[in-house]
Amino acid sequence: MLFAPAAGVIGTLTLASERASRCVTYGEQCTSGLPSWVFEWSAGVGAAALLVALAAPPVRVRQAALAAQVLAEGSALLVILSHA
Repeated sequence: MLFAPAAGVIGTLTLASERASRCVTYGEQCTSGLPSWVFEWSAGVGAAALLVALAAPPVRVRQAALAAQVLAEGSALLVILSHA
């Protein structure tokens, strides 16, 4: 549930870095961070785990889904931060 605000904060911090702002402004010093498929995979797994965590009746399944969601969203945020 906190993924969107966290992504906004991390995105702002990334754009505040000298390298990322120079890349956006002048097109210089643009380096690729982690591959985009890692972000897409992480966001997809996080969304699926969210649905399982909300819909599954057994407590153990919901706890495992929540742990998977937190790890997937953390790796997605790491991809955003890698572009700084």
